[in-house]
Amino acid sequence: MTLEDFKNSLKENQPPKGLNIQLESLWYDGKGNWEHAHDLVNDLMDKDSAYVHAYLHRKEGDQWNASYWYRNANKPKPSCSLEEEWETLVEYFL
Repeated sequence: MTLEDFKNSLKENQPPKGLNIQLESLWYDGKGNWEHAHDLVNDLMDKDSAYVHAYLHRKEGDQWNASYWYRNANKPKPSCSLEEEWETLVEYFL
């Protein structure tokens, strides 16, 4: 699957089968369902989930919480747009 395939899948009502939890979270965020995206990674403690969790809190505007999760993911807090970060994350997990 490519980034374009992933973006095109946002036209559907359900995420594509076989996505890992991080991509599923990003899919729901791409559909405008931040709450469900957050719920999927909220209780996971692995670095990959922390990376998505950080992005979601950055998008929410909770910069302190985002910084906490970027540290847990061992990733720098980006200075790019949210859209660019979303695409970077999707490509990273694809």
